[in-house]
Amino acid sequence: MLPESWRGVLGDEPAKPYFTELAEFVAKERANGPVYPPEGEVFAALEATPYDRVKVLILGQDPYHGEGQGHGLCFSVRPGVKTPPSLRNIYKELRDELGHPVPDNGYLMPWAEQGVLLLNAVLTVRSGEANSHKGKGWEKFTDAVIRAVSSRPDPAVFVLWGNYARKKLPLIDTERHAVVEGAHPSPLSAKKFFGSRPFTRIDAAIAAQGHAPVDWRIPNLG
Repeated sequence: MLPESWRGVLGDEPAKPYFTELAEFVAKERANGPVYPPEGEVFAALEATPYDRVKVLILGQDPYHGEGQGHGLCFSVRPGVKTPPSLRNIYKELRDELGHPVPDNGYLMPWAEQGVLLLNAVLTVRSGEANSHKGKGWEKFTDAVIRAVSSRPDPAVFVLWGNYARKKLPLIDTERHAVVEGAHPSPLSAKKFFGSRPFTRIDAAIAAQGHAPVDWRIPNLG
């Protein structure tokens, strides 16, 4: 069930009682109607970014709840799907901050393949109902993911946008890892997000840790 590179550090999580209850809950939800992302993409973020390759962890809240949108990476949507507002704001900040052109798509797999773990705190959602799977157990699992990265000898950069994400700060060893905090890029808090220069701070932390830089440009898909 878990991608191979994460089994050594998370392998006992699926055996815990909370995870059994969570799996039963999600199965019932899927039996009653659409749940996103599809079953095979629930752990897509962990699949795309192996444990030993994580340079940056960006924490989202829960998946997009519209049909065809979410595919298991936070803030990302499938090719051909309209770029959601929060991601549009991220792109605007990248343009203003680093000069990168705004792409014609919201598919963030190029980031994930460079070691940017795009992790949602909750990994499934009922169609049309944001936060509908909140408090069912996913948070315990993703807290374990955050702790696993924090316990790794190789340092990483944790990106906590918004109050929800910032509550995860106690899970992170801030003496060994860098943390970039700031406003969430959603339209509700975009005024505080714009101009906060998060990517400049992330890039500086990556360089200080001795890792290769991340190319934040997303190619156009036409």
